[in-house]
Amino acid sequence: MIVMTPRSRAALTVVAASALVLAGCATSDPESAPADDGVDGAGVEVLASFYPLQYVAERVGGDGVVVDTLTPPGAEPHDVELSPRQVRTVGESDLVVYLSGFQPAVDEAVTARTPGRVVDAAEVVGGSLDQHFWLDPELLAAVVAPVAAALTEIDPTRADDYAKNAAALEGELADLTAELQAGLASCERKVVVTPHESFGYLTAKHGLEQVGMSGLDPDSEPSPARLREIGDIVRAEGVTTIFSEPLGDPEVARTLASDLGIEVGVLDPLENQTDPDSDYRGVMEQNLRVLRDALGCA
Repeated sequence: MIVMTPRSRAALTVVAASALVLAGCATSDPESAPADDGVDGAGVEVLASFYPLQYVAERVGGDGVVVDTLTPPGAEPHDVELSPRQVRTVGESDLVVYLSGFQPAVDEAVTARTPGRVVDAAEVVGGSLDQHFWLDPELLAAVVAPVAAALTEIDPTRADDYAKNAAALEGELADLTAELQAGLASCERKVVVTPHESFGYLTAKHGLEQVGMSGLDPDSEPSPARLREIGDIVRAEGVTTIFSEPLGDPEVARTLASDLGIEVGVLDPLENQTDPDSDYRGVMEQNLRVLRDALGCA
């Protein structure tokens, strides 16, 4: 007679359980396992170089994407430097959305890591002004379809969702374009004095004249001669407001406005998200409000 001790009973139980697991593995039907579509449970991994492109990717991708950005909130996109981990992420992401020629560190990373799928907004939009094309919502809308197409290639199971989201965003950007056109159609003044010349797409679209205190480089300082020129323009054109930017040093604008006896306003070039409670459309509508006040629009 075999006597079963507590230890031997436990051992037998483990052996029996192991046999059942192995049997289940051996008899499972491989065709019943879900197919690997190359997208993990978290969604398509999208890397955007800075905020306006992040906004498009998030709106088009919806619940099907996880979007990260190479430009931290509150940082100046022109000056961004990438860590080794960020450079690796450029090559590992399912999709990279960027603007070539805008951020040298990002250009270098894309060249070095050769991501599988890329949407380069510069190739989509073209243009010859100041690269801040997203200040014209109609041009930002041109990036929507390429992003939707790239996401569909990566995850075709969500093709309908991407198409629906893209159409909704295109409609909203068309509405925003109409809102800007109506709001800036009839203004007493046309000159917009800005810290640097990053608003060309916004002003040209609506028949306004941008006068930058300095050029395209946000770190450049205007010369005394340039400030005298700005003063002459302000007096000749009846300008009531000089604008600063959220990410820039407002001191020059404040000093010049004080010397000329006029106001200082804030106009956002939307290079980054400075208010987490607002988004692209909210900032553009705020830009419209401050421009209407400064220009005396009906």
